[in-house]
Amino acid sequence: MAIKIGVVMDPIADLNYKKDSTLAMLWAAQARDWQLYYMEQKDLYLDQGIARARMAGLTVFHDPESWYNLDNAEDRALSDLDVILMRKDPPFDNEYIYSTYILEEAERKGTLIVNRCQSLRDCNEKVFATQFPECCPPVLVSADNDRLKAFYAEHQDVIFKPLDGMGGSSIFRVKAGDSNLNVILETLTDFGRNTIMAQRYLPEIVDGDKRILMINGEVLPYCLARVPSSGELRGNLAAGGQGRAQPLSDRDRWIAEQVGPSLKERGLLFVGLDVIGDYLTEINVTSPTCIREIDNAYDLDIGARLMDCIAEVLKNRGE
Repeated sequence: MAIKIGVVMDPIADLNYKKDSTLAMLWAAQARDWQLYYMEQKDLYLDQGIARARMAGLTVFHDPESWYNLDNAEDRALSDLDVILMRKDPPFDNEYIYSTYILEEAERKGTLIVNRCQSLRDCNEKVFATQFPECCPPVLVSADNDRLKAFYAEHQDVIFKPLDGMGGSSIFRVKAGDSNLNVILETLTDFGRNTIMAQRYLPEIVDGDKRILMINGEVLPYCLARVPSSGELRGNLAAGGQGRAQPLSDRDRWIAEQVGPSLKERGLLFVGLDVIGDYLTEINVTSPTCIREIDNAYDLDIGARLMDCIAEVLKNRGE
């Protein structure tokens, strides 16, 4: 019997055909003759404690003009599906958390959720990295402006950023003597009400913010260095950075080795590490991207590797 795999994602009509990583996953699943089902976050609900959704059968195509077709939607229990890919982009807000509660009910009934719901909630993409201090630059997580100022006084050149941002949003670099320090901290922390992150600035960002992909704790041999555009400090592609695929360095591999066992233990099957120079800065667990760029540069099929992993997990569950 064909495996039934659902995906929870942002509207499929609006994705970027050339770059979208979820589309690569769906192509790979369809190539195995798995049955695809499409859902958006708003389609999920609980009825008398049963996780259900309005979902539509999905077919995907390698066609930039017409990359999908949806069947008529039907109401089904989420536990009817063997696998669900949770690929809703941040923000990681209350609605996202509520969705994980619903998906977790299906998880309890045996559906494999990628990534595991509890780990999606537990592993804030910025704070999670601090569990590996040997891999990180000097970093502070705090809402206390005096403490944040002391960190700045020590390191002189610092990045301040919110804990719930994505795509490089609301990231500030504060150099020595910057008169905007107070207003930046007041704005980001809302006068001490919101916890933020401070990191020592890493000048190696000029060579790119490397996205390193991990499948069930195992690192892929290539990454995508997202190089900032001229006059920009952020390498994020959403902020105008340019992607450059490249092999991993020895240090990249070492960082992945430190993080990998924890990812596997937590049921985080597909994860993106962000590394600047020799330092881990974030661990992306919600909807990591950059599959397509690495695939195109090295003639890979990362989506297929992920589906191989999912198939193995399902097989081991059935034994």
